[in-house]
Amino acid sequence: MITRLPTHCGDDTCSACVRAGDFLFLSHHGGSLADDLAQQTRETFQSMQRTLEKLGADLGDMVQITYYIKSTQDFRRGADVFREFFPNGVPARMTVVTDFIVPDRLCQMDGIAYRPTP
Repeated sequence: MITRLPTHCGDDTCSACVRAGDFLFLSHHGGSLADDLAQQTRETFQSMQRTLEKLGADLGDMVQITYYIKSTQDFRRGADVFREFFPNGVPARMTVVTDFIVPDRLCQMDGIAYRPTP
């Protein structure tokens, strides 16, 4: 069975998350436009958590994350935030440096979670 959550960003061509069986596929999530990568990273995790909760999951169910950042200069500051949200071990991760449609965006994430259906 496939379940699609409505958009979380105002773009009706993009679901916030799609459940396919026991897998949850999160589309791009971001936080505020704070001028600090670590803060945007924290808020992005909080946004992902809210989406996962709608499907009975949480960040602990994440198995893979793609971390999109605007600049390599602050990479370590943003990456260190992962420890705050994954004290028992982090998911697999790929980091990509890219530009964003919104100029003040410093990071976004998407990913895959595994949560068996009840």
